[in-house]
Amino acid sequence: MDTTAPTESSQPPARRWLSRPWRIARNVAIGIVAVLFLVWLVLFITKGRFLKHPFESIAGKLTGRAVTVRGDFQLYFAPLQIKFYAERFTIANPQWATRPNLFQAQRIDTRIAPLSLLFGKRRLYWLDLTGGAVDLEWNGAHTANTWTFGDNKKGGKPLDLPRIDRATVAGTGVRYLDSQMRLLADLKIDTITSTDARIGKAVGLQGTGRIRDTPFRLVARLLSPDATVNRGKNQLTLRAWAANNVIDVAGTLPSIADVEGVPLQTRARGRNLAELLGIIDVAIPITRTYALKAQLVKSGNAYKFTQLSGTFGDSDLAGRLTVTNGDRLTLDSVLATRSLDIVDAAPFIGYNPDIVAAKGAVAAAAATGAAPQRILPDAALPIATMQVFDATLKWTIGVVKSRNVPISDVDLTLALDRGRLVLSPLTFAMARGHVASDIVFDTRQRPAADRYDIRLSPTPMGRLLAGYGVDEAGTSGTIKGRIQLNGRGDTIHDSLAGASGRIAFIMPQGSFWTRNVQLSELDLGTFVQKMFEHRLKEPVKINCGLIGFTVRGGVAAADPILIDTQKNVILGRGGFSFKDESLDLAFRADGKRFSLISGQSPVGLNGYFAKPGIAVISPQLVGRAGAGLALGLFASPLAAVLAFVDVGDAKSAACGPVLAGATAGAQRTTSGKPRDDVGTGTTAKTDDGKRLGTDRNPKRKKVLGIF
Repeated sequence: MDTTAPTESSQPPARRWLSRPWRIARNVAIGIVAVLFLVWLVLFITKGRFLKHPFESIAGKLTGRAVTVRGDFQLYFAPLQIKFYAERFTIANPQWATRPNLFQAQRIDTRIAPLSLLFGKRRLYWLDLTGGAVDLEWNGAHTANTWTFGDNKKGGKPLDLPRIDRATVAGTGVRYLDSQMRLLADLKIDTITSTDARIGKAVGLQGTGRIRDTPFRLVARLLSPDATVNRGKNQLTLRAWAANNVIDVAGTLPSIADVEGVPLQTRARGRNLAELLGIIDVAIPITRTYALKAQLVKSGNAYKFTQLSGTFGDSDLAGRLTVTNGDRLTLDSVLATRSLDIVDAAPFIGYNPDIVAAKGAVAAAAATGAAPQRILPDAALPIATMQVFDATLKWTIGVVKSRNVPISDVDLTLALDRGRLVLSPLTFAMARGHVASDIVFDTRQRPAADRYDIRLSPTPMGRLLAGYGVDEAGTSGTIKGRIQLNGRGDTIHDSLAGASGRIAFIMPQGSFWTRNVQLSELDLGTFVQKMFEHRLKEPVKINCGLIGFTVRGGVAAADPILIDTQKNVILGRGGFSFKDESLDLAFRADGKRFSLISGQSPVGLNGYFAKPGIAVISPQLVGRAGAGLALGLFASPLAAVLAFVDVGDAKSAACGPVLAGATAGAQRTTSGKPRDDVGTGTTAKTDDGKRLGTDRNPKRKKVLGIF
């Protein structure tokens, strides 16, 4: 037997062919391993520092941003993990951004899982980040942001955070800028320490910023940091302090800087709601302390507050509000109030409600710059602000809590368009009557062109006066009226101080309590007679009445004041001034029947709007009393009474012109003759400043006015 081993030349050709590729593969594998080992060895020895510039170039191409390392750089296997170390590392922002870098760090030291760079989600075994800074910014058109790489219009890719098993992040801050909202925030992040890819506890943030021109400070907590790192939902709470207001926001965001379409629960409280809205350049009347909550959803450039509810002062508020931040800031709101305290309504005419509540209307008017003893506020309209935003408002109010006048069912529609403010219609129920008004403040004209048109439907006088201590029972008289004025001015006082127009209140047929009427008529005989007969509450019948004024240049003159009752004709002269709020009126009752003891003298109404006075003992009454005393001394006691006798020669009024609200020139007696005992709607003064009387018949037996 031949036991000699076969040589290579003696092997079959097929076996020789199979062994050769094996050897080649073996040699190639050995070569690759040798090369890899050599690369590993070179990288390990050099720490890969020579790869700095290739790394910057490749990373820049992948991100579309400039990537630079201005300090030490290391990139090598240690031994099977990729070691990455960089000092003064930066990733640039797009050219349109206001800051040069999206991200920068004083130092990054990390270990990377090699295969995660090729397959699946990138993974870091550990990360040590020091002195980091992140810049999150939107462009002016809100179409691109700094944290999305590539072309935003073509669906750029946002920054994808890797999985990090262990991490320490210290001294890191975040800057957020939204130029469309004019919002800037600089935040510092608390030191973060994570293990097993879990941060666990909430991550705190705090910092300062500015929204529009208002500085603020805030604290926030990211309640779900692990989900945030893994690009999951982000549960966030935030509290900010700005302009004496505290704002709380809570919600879950799909990404850390994306609030689009996300419902956020918001709360705000502070001393004045006007200060809160003033942050976004919206002007509203000032309020007392408020507390509101709502759900906020951002949709494009619209911020929608729904399920709004809360209080301001002693009043409640509910509804919805949409703020649109377009070419012009626009507010659209629908609000409802069940109960509005009258003090909380004071700001709508320019008063500070806190001053009204503590010191009254006169003090509140003085705080606006009004002269002493005036009640019309001198608070100027916020012209500049009114011209930079537009608004629509529909506001309904159930009841207005008032001490004197019962007001309810308020329905207000407001429109502000480039400085032209229109309250139309503004309606409400008052003492079982109805008031409808249309008010315009047009600040496009300088000074503002203002128009007041206020209409009072027939309203029971007993109910209307009940709040002032007049019992309602026994009074069936009603009153209706209209105020039409046009003026110029940026305050209510200025607009009325130069206003022109007409004021008229009409009293159709009805009844009024004797004790309320006879005293104003100063018919002492009838009053005393009824008092002794215990008939003080017997109503006096009113045939018709008109309290009319013609207003010229802020001065209102009686035109006419004429009330025809069953037994008397009440006449009034004089007027009042919106300029200095002075009152100078006289009322006189002429009897239609004989009255034994009648003052036959005007009752004066003087003083100011804030502090009116009644002059019951007028010069005419004093003169008549003097005459009676003289007759009593030199004639007989009976003669003294004659000075107070009213022979009852008053001419009844034709109610047609009265009920039509006609001026004095159109008034007639029941016989159809023009009346010569009513004012002409004008006032005049002598050169020495004394008022002139307007009585066209100075020889009349009874002086009807004190002017």
